[in-house]
Amino acid sequence: QVQLVESGGGLVQAGDSLRLSCAASGRTFSTDTMGWFRQAPGKEREFVARISWSGGTTYYADSMKGRFAISRDNAKKTVYLQMTSLKPEDTAVYFCAARTPTDLRFTYWGQGTQVTVSS
Repeated sequence: QVQLVESGGGLVQAGDSLRLSCAASGRTFSTDTMGWFRQAPGKEREFVARISWSGGTTYYADSMKGRFAISRDNAKKTVYLQMTSLKPEDTAVYFCAARTPTDLRFTYWGQGTQVTVSS
């Protein structure tokens, strides 16, 4: 089992930056691929970014490239999402997720943290 707890959300203005954190516990973290997803009101959950177990490979949704950066600290069992140049359309609940080496999908999810960007 993996427990994931997100933090760092809040209310910001357009153009501001915000850093989300996701703390993991319960099992080995350093071998898992970690990801961030988001869900806006009335919309389906969408992929934001993912990072390999070593942190050497990252992948972003097109709309986040150049504005968001995912990173991880395996010693702290924490993954981060640095968000810059935030837009009102970035308003959503942001979720952290973990995918073990043997899984094809992200199987462990946090409860989410709300990010609201005002115009």
